[in-house]
Amino acid sequence: MKEIQTNEELSEKINKDEVCIFIHSPFCGTCHLARKMLHTIEVMCGKEIVHELSAPYFPQFMQTYKVTSVPCLMIAKQGKVVEMVYAFQSVPFLHGKLSDLIGGST
Repeated sequence: MKEIQTNEELSEKINKDEVCIFIHSPFCGTCHLARKMLHTIEVMCGKEIVHELSAPYFPQFMQTYKVTSVPCLMIAKQGKVVEMVYAFQSVPFLHGKLSDLIGGST
């Protein structure tokens, strides 16, 4: 996963055609499990498709996009939120959510 570290970088990513952002907190145990699930998907497809955002460092983003809890997987297209996933049910479930970014089935 590619970590987003600045507001400028975040703005650039959000306004891309399609982007997936994993929003987490470093002290969240469930977030660590969710990260491992997303990492598994990236290994399966052979490319980095998820950007990582540490919620405590981006409070304005959290308010603007109404992120209610972490972990959260935000899928956006051209600056508009398509979906916010809060329940990381399984690797196959997440793979299905990311299939457009992955490029079909892997």
